[in-house]
Amino acid sequence: MSIFLSSRPAPTTLHPSDDDTPTSDANSIDRPQFPSTGNQKHTAIMPPKGKKAAPAPFPQSKAGAGRGKQKNPLIEKRNRNFSIGQDIQPKRNLSRMVKWPEYVRIQRQKKILNLRLKVPPAICQFQNVLDKNSATQSFKLLNKYRPETKAERKERLTKEAEAVANGKKKEDVSKKPYTVKYGLNHVVGLIENKKASLVLIANDVDPIELVVFLPALCRKMGVPYAIIKGKARLGTVVHKKTAAVLAFTEVRAEDKSELSTLVQTIKSGYVEKYEDARKRWGGHILGAKAVAKELKKKKALESALKI
Repeated sequence: MSIFLSSRPAPTTLHPSDDDTPTSDANSIDRPQFPSTGNQKHTAIMPPKGKKAAPAPFPQSKAGAGRGKQKNPLIEKRNRNFSIGQDIQPKRNLSRMVKWPEYVRIQRQKKILNLRLKVPPAICQFQNVLDKNSATQSFKLLNKYRPETKAERKERLTKEAEAVANGKKKEDVSKKPYTVKYGLNHVVGLIENKKASLVLIANDVDPIELVVFLPALCRKMGVPYAIIKGKARLGTVVHKKTAAVLAFTEVRAEDKSELSTLVQTIKSGYVEKYEDARKRWGGHILGAKAVAKELKKKKALESALKI
């Protein structure tokens, strides 16, 4: 039992007796004595000057309390090895390694080629499309002159046939239908004969060679034209999936002012605006790696010239 006992001696407590009077005190300080007056009963004693006590530390937060927890010594730490045939790799985003369908690969490669290669002005001008407000006005007018459907055409021809059988003129039964013209060969003929009032060309015709000559032909014949975004939008007007080009030839009397306003807007806001842009080359936009390489060469050349 001796090993558990402390070898340090126990502190002794001193009890002063009544006879003993302390000669000196640890807290006593020599101070000058002032003569006492009759009114003064007690002498004021200043407290001793010393260092300020240190403030109490902040209480330990709950979040910090958990950090000091000891780990279980029975659980061994095993470092993982991600080399071939070893531990399983962590989950990653592998979308760049997916084998995409052919049409997706083609359209992505086509986009990159269009950015990297130089694009001639005749093709580059199809990137400049009509603004949203003018395009909205164009489609409002186009929807008034949509071609008749098969059912409407059948009904009209039936009425005309009945009128002719009764000895009347077919013009008395049905008025002449005013419709927008579509079909590439048909519209080209209208432009060459200067019968088209306004030509609207889609910007995403594939192959582009089908319509690449139309802007030059319209300028040659003095026919106003505009390039509109989306061949599918033009196709909905004429009840088709897509349409490469549409043309106005004749409109009703109440819509002539609207057509003239639209033509004037297109001339001022589109044809004149992109007059210089249609003569410029496009493309030749390098990727991030090529740009960094060119920048590195440029910096090396500048540093060599400074030396």
